[in-house]
Amino acid sequence: MYSIAELRKRAEEVREGLRRRYLDPGEVDQLLEVDTRRRALAEEVNGLRARRNTAAHRRPEGGTAPSAEERVEMGALRERIRVVETQLEAIDAELRTRLLLLPQAPHASVPPGRTGADAVELYRHVPTRTTPTQAKPHFEIGHALNLLDEERGVKVTGEGFYFLWGDLARLEHALIRFMRRLHHSRGYIEVAPPILINSESMLGTGQLPKFAEDSYQVKLDELWLAPTAEVPVTNLFRDEVFLPEDLPYRLMAYTPCFRREAGGHGVETRGIARVHQFDKVELVNFTLPEHSYEQLEVLREDAEAVLKGLDLPYRVINLAAGDLPPKAAKCYDLELWAPGSNRWLEVSSVSNFEAYQATRANIRYRKVQSERPEPVHTLNGSGTALARLLVAILENYQTEDDRVEIPAVLREEMGGAKHLEPNPLVGERELARGRHPKRGRDAQAAASASG
Repeated sequence: MYSIAELRKRAEEVREGLRRRYLDPGEVDQLLEVDTRRRALAEEVNGLRARRNTAAHRRPEGGTAPSAEERVEMGALRERIRVVETQLEAIDAELRTRLLLLPQAPHASVPPGRTGADAVELYRHVPTRTTPTQAKPHFEIGHALNLLDEERGVKVTGEGFYFLWGDLARLEHALIRFMRRLHHSRGYIEVAPPILINSESMLGTGQLPKFAEDSYQVKLDELWLAPTAEVPVTNLFRDEVFLPEDLPYRLMAYTPCFRREAGGHGVETRGIARVHQFDKVELVNFTLPEHSYEQLEVLREDAEAVLKGLDLPYRVINLAAGDLPPKAAKCYDLELWAPGSNRWLEVSSVSNFEAYQATRANIRYRKVQSERPEPVHTLNGSGTALARLLVAILENYQTEDDRVEIPAVLREEMGGAKHLEPNPLVGERELARGRHPKRGRDAQAAASASG
C-alpha cells in the first residue's frame, strides 16, 4: 500500500506500474483528485473550527448572553462544521479504500507480460535420481496403496478435503520436521502462531479487502482462519519499530492453511494438488529497504534448499508483471515437476513486498533516534507447501513394481524404512469390492482346502 504522501511523490512511477500490470493508470489521477478534494475539505473544516473557537473566546465567562443574531450565526456555523466533517469522513474512507486496492508497482527486473505464459524460466534443477517415465498420477498410486483418501474427506467435510493414511500421514510429519530443522540451521527463528486471526491482521498483509472471498471466516467471533502463516507472523510486529541492527529478522512458522482454491473438476483438480486445507512451513523476512532484493535471493535459496534436499526436479520462474500478486513488487515461483500428471506444480512463491505490507501494518524502523521511523521491507516464501510436495514425492519416487520410495533425508524420521507401506483395507465396503485382505485370505484358504 502507498501512503497518499508517497503517491503524490511517485505518481508517474505508480502509473507506469499499472500500465505494466495491464491496469488503468488513470486510477492514480482519480486518487489524486480525491486527495485534492479531501485536502480542500480538511482546510475548510479547520477554518470553521477556528472561527467557532474565536467566537467562543470573544465572550468572557459570565458575560452577557449572545444576541439572537449571534445565536443564529453560531448555529449555522455548527451545522456547517457537522456537514463538512461528515463529508470529510466519507472521503477519507473512500481514499483509504482506493489506496488499499492499488497494487504495487513491479520492480524493474520483472519481465513484461500479462499471464503465466509470459513468465521467464531462470533455470531447472535436475535431481540425481532418474525421473520415472511411466509414473502414475499421485491419486492413482495413493489409492492403490490406500494411503490417500479423498472420498472420506468429502464425506466428513466436503470437496477439496482429504485424509492421509498410515505412512503417508507419517511422511507429511517427517517433511514438516525436516523443513523446520533445515530452516533453523539457516538462521530462522521459529514461531508458533495463532491459526485464528483478526481482520486488522488480514488487512495488514493484503488479504483484505481484495481476497475476502478466498478466505474462511468465523463470523460469530469476527475472526479468520489463517490462509497462510505469513499473515499472523508478519503482524507480530504491527505498530512496532525495529532498530536497524535488528534487521534482517528472519522467522519461520509451521501451520495448517485454509483457502478457497478456485478451479473446476477434472484431471487438473483430482487428488490433492488443489485443496482447501493444507499444511505449510512459511518463511517471513523483515529487512532494510536497501537490502531487500539481496534478501529476496537469499530467501529463494532457502526455499530451494528444501527441494534440493528431497532430490526433486524443479524450476525457478520470474513472474511477468501482469501476473504478479497485487502486493508483490517481484515474485519467483518454484515449480515441481509431477511426471504422473505431466505438469509443473507451484510449491512456493518467494516475494518481495517492499513497503506494501509494512505501510498497511505500520511496521517501521528508525535509522537514528532523532529521525522519523520509516517502513521496513517485508518478504515471504513458502518453505514449502506440503500437499504439492507429497504429490511430487508420490510421482517422482515411484518404482517399477508400483511402490513408492521414501526420500533418503526422511528415512531416519520414518524408522529407517525405504518404502511407504500400504495401509490395510477394512470394512464391509472393501469386502464387497473383493479387497478386504483378511477375508480374501480366508476365502483363498477355504477354496484350497476344498480343492
